[in-house]
Amino acid sequence: MSAAGLPDGASPRLHDAGRIIGKYLFRPAFRLRIRGVERVPKSGPVLVVANHSSMVEPQIIFGMLPRRPVFLVKEEMFTGAVGWFLRRIGQVPVRRGEPDRAPLLTLANVLKGGGLVAVFPEGTRGAGDVDNAERGAAWLVRASGAVVVPVAARGTRRPEGSGRRFRPRVDILVGEPFTLDVGRGRTGLDTATERLRDALAGLVRTLDEWRAAQGEPVRVKEAEL
Repeated sequence: MSAAGLPDGASPRLHDAGRIIGKYLFRPAFRLRIRGVERVPKSGPVLVVANHSSMVEPQIIFGMLPRRPVFLVKEEMFTGAVGWFLRRIGQVPVRRGEPDRAPLLTLANVLKGGGLVAVFPEGTRGAGDVDNAERGAAWLVRASGAVVVPVAARGTRRPEGSGRRFRPRVDILVGEPFTLDVGRGRTGLDTATERLRDALAGLVRTLDEWRAAQGEPVRVKEAEL
């Protein structure tokens, strides 16, 4: 891992440029409200766990985090110029639907070097992917001792049956950092995975309740993790 908190071969300058793009790219399309970003620890290993319902939230979160984040990105994205750019900004490809330890080892090294890693524990929409992704997040904590920071996102997904929306309100809520004691073996991973799931689900419910109080519609499908 490089001293910049990124995997070997990544360009810190290009990464920072990518974060600037992520920070402002969606502002014309969405009305963004970001709360709690000051809770992200300024140093040391941090594992961000976030929910998402579209490809927009990862890019918004990438831009709004105050430190250089390393994301797991589906391997299909790593083709052509886009793939070159993703590698150069330090993002890590992962094969979906099958065991793949190499990306986790790369992320563990980033964390051990004091970096920040962001994962989306719900994975893709297949049940097996959910289990593998969540257990991988717990494994990263056990391997690195990272502090966990949950992040909830709401508002990017267009409700089914609705028309095109003009600049919908999108909310990002950063939760309180917490430590996670991950025991040995599969049992330890499963127990820690449940705590991760509960922490993220609780933060999403908090955000849904706040959005409802602000007059934003909370739909059943969106309220589910």
